[in-house]
Amino acid sequence: MPSRKSSGVPEQLGLSWAGPGLLAGVDEAGRGPLAGPVVAAAVILDDAAPILGLRDSKILSEKKREALFDEIRAKALCCCIAEASVEEIDRLNILQATMLAMRRAVEGLRLKPSFVQVDGNRLPVLKVPAEAIVKGDAKVQAISAASILAKVHRDRQCLAMHEAHPAYGFATHKGYPTAEHLAALREHGATPFHRRTFGPVRAVLELAS
Repeated sequence: MPSRKSSGVPEQLGLSWAGPGLLAGVDEAGRGPLAGPVVAAAVILDDAAPILGLRDSKILSEKKREALFDEIRAKALCCCIAEASVEEIDRLNILQATMLAMRRAVEGLRLKPSFVQVDGNRLPVLKVPAEAIVKGDAKVQAISAASILAKVHRDRQCLAMHEAHPAYGFATHKGYPTAEHLAALREHGATPFHRRTFGPVRAVLELAS
């Protein structure tokens, strides 16, 4: 049975898995930024089509991530990228919105996995057995692949946000609360992309009200 921790977020028990079937790796990007959706990806790799160089997306160069993004999408048995919107983040909180994006990514897979491994220490509620793995993006290739898909997809969204609002510098800081971003937020106010419940954004909105 799923357990519930004091946070109220549903959890699944970690299960060992050594049997046959499809393994899906899951990771997210964008929990910490002040703007934009949170993105999750789920990937089922093909053992017959290995992909060299899979790593935690954060330690790869942008050029390498972009190349691997295309290779993963070409070679994986299936993959799915999903989101939880800014509105959902503000309504649910960022943790639960992240779990929602992860669940959508798994449920969006064309093939149903027998087991799911998720980066981190928390699990979304899923209809298949699952395990949370701390630093899984550095340990499990399917999770590494998912981290790359999620990171590249969100970075591309940040470029679109930059094009819509160039004064904020989204192309460089990717929505994180850098000094540049906070200064732009104070000077220009919040955009529709900003997460209203995050402290720096909420403070700016309160000053403007």
